[in-house]
Amino acid sequence: MAKKQTAGRDNLGDFAPKFAELNDDVLFGQVWSREEELSPKIRSIVTVSALITGGNWEQLKYHLNTAKNNGVTKEEISEIITHIAFYVGWPKAWSAFGLAKEIWGEE
Repeated sequence: MAKKQTAGRDNLGDFAPKFAELNDDVLFGQVWSREEELSPKIRSIVTVSALITGGNWEQLKYHLNTAKNNGVTKEEISEIITHIAFYVGWPKAWSAFGLAKEIWGEE
């Protein structure tokens, strides 16, 4: 069973309680738990790709770590970023590689 997400409540619970609830209970509670529909590894790949596309670097670091924990290998993340570079932009790929290299390091 996945660990219950509390980042929304921990960081925004007093300031934006509804957003915190949606983050923790719906996005991470209901959507990410639909493992019969998409495996956690595939969800991580989709999420990482979307975050790179949007240039959401603050959230990307967390989700790269999650992707690694969900079984995405260094070789796979390298190929994913290389592939999407042609669709989302070379500078975004460079930024993503900086974070990915930090997380996967020299394994």
